[in-house]
Amino acid sequence: MGICVGLQALFSNSAEDPSCPGLGIIPGALNRFDDSAKAVPHIGWNNATCPAKPDLYGLRPDSKYYYVHSYKYPYRKGELESLGWAVATGTYGCETFIGALAKGNIFATQFHPEKSGVAGLRVIRAFLDGSGAKDLAEKPPTNINEVSDELISQEGLTRRVIACLDVRTNDQGDLVVTKGDQYDVREKSADRSVRNLGKPVDMAKRYYEQGADEVTFLNITSFRDIPVKDLPMLEILRRTSETVFVPLTIGGGIRDTVDVDGTKVSALDIATMYFKSGADKVSIGSDAVIAAEEYYKRGKVLDGKTAIETISKAYGNQAVVVSVDPKRVYVSSPDATAHATIKTKFLGPNGEEYCWYACTIKGGRETRDFDVVQLTQAVEAMGAGEILLNCIDKDGTNSGFDLELINHVKSFIKIPVIASSGAGNPGHFLEVFQKTTTDAALGAGMFHRGEYTVQQVKEYLAQKGLTVRKHEGEL
Repeated sequence: MGICVGLQALFSNSAEDPSCPGLGIIPGALNRFDDSAKAVPHIGWNNATCPAKPDLYGLRPDSKYYYVHSYKYPYRKGELESLGWAVATGTYGCETFIGALAKGNIFATQFHPEKSGVAGLRVIRAFLDGSGAKDLAEKPPTNINEVSDELISQEGLTRRVIACLDVRTNDQGDLVVTKGDQYDVREKSADRSVRNLGKPVDMAKRYYEQGADEVTFLNITSFRDIPVKDLPMLEILRRTSETVFVPLTIGGGIRDTVDVDGTKVSALDIATMYFKSGADKVSIGSDAVIAAEEYYKRGKVLDGKTAIETISKAYGNQAVVVSVDPKRVYVSSPDATAHATIKTKFLGPNGEEYCWYACTIKGGRETRDFDVVQLTQAVEAMGAGEILLNCIDKDGTNSGFDLELINHVKSFIKIPVIASSGAGNPGHFLEVFQKTTTDAALGAGMFHRGEYTVQQVKEYLAQKGLTVRKHEGEL
């Protein structure tokens, strides 16, 4: 059984590295998705349609599976079937590709079954108990020429709804999920205690059971003065991975550091520990801003040693998310600043019609003379595969996402963007998907406070005609 690059390795070669041959079990070369009209990598829940053999290894036409890749083998009707392969397909932006294939004792998926919830666990079980191979041998596929092209190439990418958990230690030293207003996570009561909304592992499981497409943990405190190998987030990831079978992202503290015994530990080392503990992606924040500023000082020359570059080189750019925390700076006209501006519908305090978005670091406490376009373009060049686009002005307001910011950033980069900050009700998710080209949307406080569930948001989107993944319950 091969998963993701495990499927790709079955082919002769790939445009990802032409000098590195594949196993050559299947003749043919992989190529990269066209990013002229869509974000690449292809990240999200999509089809694995096998109309010639609908029950291939437990695959179901109404299920969705989690993909994360930039390279694919293009599907050409009848090509691999003529070689004896049973094939499932996915389609992303008019490009139909191989989603899974099987022949004899070989089974491979481009998607990640271990991160595809109950639908993926069903596929793994069919491989492990032998029922998939047995069924393949006993029931030959339908003649592919009898299958309609429309069924094979049906676009199936869903709208991703992500649950985010800000994790920190409270005043008693316990790890809790919290939520701030413009990043202030302390209660407004006299004691100013850290807002405690629940336990991270329990809440992550609850959101998974509600149908969250991904779960993101953001470590908003540094957990200093402990050995790196004992970082509390490592244990949270290990425990969460036991019951949560969707992608997990972890952010905070992923930088070069020195351990308590004086040993130097690289950002890559820390990321590796997170990946081995169950994370699928790591999120980098303030350090990305500093690295991007240095990138421009060198004349847009890559350093090769930054956290983004070393981690993406080792694990692929889809494993690196950059968390961006911009805020509006109003100006009277575009000529009043050297930064990339927009004309806004929301006027500034003195009636200004234009603004630019300044990047911040240290949890929004320090503003840089550096704009969001400069940052996102720089980290894309460094190898980041996704942008988590927050907005300090919107954080904790429950007034909806900053649609102008999202469209502004999307117009300058080709990697996926996750809209964050401001979600207060299901209508805000509908609005951001209808009025921007965002690739995913994230909610936090509205879920933590129990005002709405992830399931309610997805049901609302489905009622409005958007494609979402349905949580399938028990295996």
